[in-house]
Amino acid sequence: MFTGIIETLGVIKEIEKEGTNYHYTVLSDLSHELKIDQSVSHNGVCLTVTELVKGGHKVTAIEETMLKTTLGSLKENSIVNIERAMVSGGRLDGHIVQGHVDGTGKCVDIKEVEGSWYFTFSYQPTPLHFLVDKGSICINGVSLTVVNPVDDQFSVAIIPYTYEHTSFRDINIGDSINLEFDVLGKYIAKYMQLYVPALRNNFNQ
Repeated sequence: MFTGIIETLGVIKEIEKEGTNYHYTVLSDLSHELKIDQSVSHNGVCLTVTELVKGGHKVTAIEETMLKTTLGSLKENSIVNIERAMVSGGRLDGHIVQGHVDGTGKCVDIKEVEGSWYFTFSYQPTPLHFLVDKGSICINGVSLTVVNPVDDQFSVAIIPYTYEHTSFRDINIGDSINLEFDVLGKYIAKYMQLYVPALRNNFNQ
């Protein structure tokens, strides 16, 4: 489990394709603290450390991950957001993030407002993947607050610190991003979908 608070940035040094799998070598100032089999979030995608190298580490993404995330758009020298799994007993500074990407969205607008930035994204809402104003959303592994969700678009406000210390500084209009919706909202939506109609039918009988 993660919190959506990015610890550092990583740089993609090498990408190797093996069958349908992709192996990424990532350089970061946290790599020397990692262990093989450790779960680490890369742009919001939970990946397992498979090997440690000088100044970096390796992770592997399977076909399912490649199809549902933006990892396929990464190239050598791409910047990725890095977060290690939350330590039990630590502070939950962001929100509960699983590292299980629900889908992708696209940046449709960027506005600078008095030193901060408003990014607007389009996405495909579903009965299980929806947003509420001032709710939580995870974008490329970053825990953020939803602003003005309307139909298939929503915005987030990015303060200068977040802009400088995450990959948001490299996002341009037209770029795709990873989205993970609030897990609590997904469970509630699933409950409403599966059990409320049955309860209502039993009540009416």
